[in-house]
Formats: sequence, C-alpha cells, structure tokens
Amino acid sequence: MIRMKPYFILLLLLCTTLSGYPVSQRDYIFKGNKAYSAGSYSTAVEMYKKVTDAGFESPELFYNIGNAYFKMNDFASAILWYERAKRIDPANEDIDFNLNVANTKISDKIEPLPELFYKRWFNALIQFFSVDVWASICVVLFIAGLLCGILYLSSRVLVLRKIGFWLGFGLLAMAGLSFVFSWSSYSFTKATTEAIVFAPTITVKSSPDDKSTDLFVVHEGTKVRLLDNISGWYEIRIANGSVGWLPATSLEKI
Repeated sequence: MIRMKPYFILLLLLCTTLSGYPVSQRDYIFKGNKAYSAGSYSTAVEMYKKVTDAGFESPELFYNIGNAYFKMNDFASAILWYERAKRIDPANEDIDFNLNVANTKISDKIEPLPELFYKRWFNALIQFFSVDVWASICVVLFIAGLLCGILYLSSRVLVLRKIGFWLGFGLLAMAGLSFVFSWSSYSFTKATTEAIVFAPTITVKSSPDDKSTDLFVVHEGTKVRLLDNISGWYEIRIANGSVGWLPATSLEKI
C-alpha cells in the first residue's frame, strides 16, 4: 500500500520560518493541505503548484503533489513529482517507497542495465545524505580540522602536537571528501538530464524526424535519460540502454 502521509505540519513550519517569505504562499500551502485532507486532490495540486510556480522547492511539497496525483490515478505526474522530491532528498524512504509503487502502475517494466560497481557505490554515497547534510558535515569537519591545527601549532607537548597534526590532517581530508559528495549531490539535484514520458503511447525514432525508422515503443510514466536535443526533439536512453529520439512535447523534465 502506498504511503499517503502528507507532510502538512512540516510544510507549514518550513514556510513560516523562511525570512521574508510571502504570506500568500503560506496561504496556498494551508489551502492545499485543507483540500488534500478533504479529498479535493485537484484543488490541492492547484494550490501547491502556485507555490512551486513562485520558485519555492522542498521535498515535502513535491511529495504532497505526487501523492495528490497518485490519488487521481495520474501516475505519470505522480512519478514526475516523486522523482523531483527524490532529487532533493534521496534518502527519504517514504518518497522512495511511493515512487516504487507508482512505477508498478505504468505499462513499461524495463529491466535496467547493471551499473559498474564503483559508479553504484559512488551514487549510493552521494545520495546517502541530502546536499545540506553533506555541506553541514563538511563545515563541521573543516572547523574540527582547523582546531586540531591550532592544537598542533600552539602546543609544546610533543604527543599533543602529533595528535593535532595527524587528526587535523585526517579531518581536513574527510572535509574535502564531504565537499566532493556535497557538490556531486548538488549537481545531481540541479541537473535536468532525465524526463518522464507524458504521451500515452509513443514510438521512439531513429533520428529527429517523424519519417525516420521506428525503433521501439514507450508509454506514459517511463523515465528516460536525455542525451541531446535538436529542433524540438530529444535523444533519449531508456533503462535497458536502448537509444532513440522523441519529440520534446512528449516529455516533462524532472
């Protein structure tokens, strides 16, 4: 069963604590929460999207939009918003669970190609925490490393100097690694290299031309990777590695 727990309280607290955040946007979230609770899911989506259209983003907000679309049996839109939520908070179990359930509701069940082990490990690492958590870890380790450096420079006790040097070196190295993870996670969050198919059934072409050879068919809700774009067409790759072209109008970027 899908986890339809909406993040009502967290959303309100988050928006209320933002300095200078417009009152109207908080009102939209309150109205969206109220509509969701009443079962008016289309109204909830309308209210939530007024907030996203104003440039506000949060995994809780995207998750709520995904839940509302799921309740309306619009699984392609639900997958789109769950994917957007997962980009911001990849370790969130509720988002991941609901995304997996939504993917069972669509036509295409594509077996993904196995990833190289080092890519799989690196992706798992950078997605273990959100961007903000990795950045916080980096700052804490950096400060701790500087304090160890001060201990090394100021202490006259040889043992303390050795501890300060080696511990500081290790902490600064880990801070650098955390920075790499934070930057990689941020880049992944901001990248628009994936999209969801929004055509009920569409044929992938061999080139960016309606008259080109038909390659294979994909259906609404399928996630694709964007490789290139030419004149209103995107070159796409699906999870099993197959590549072709689709019109941009049939896709919605994550």
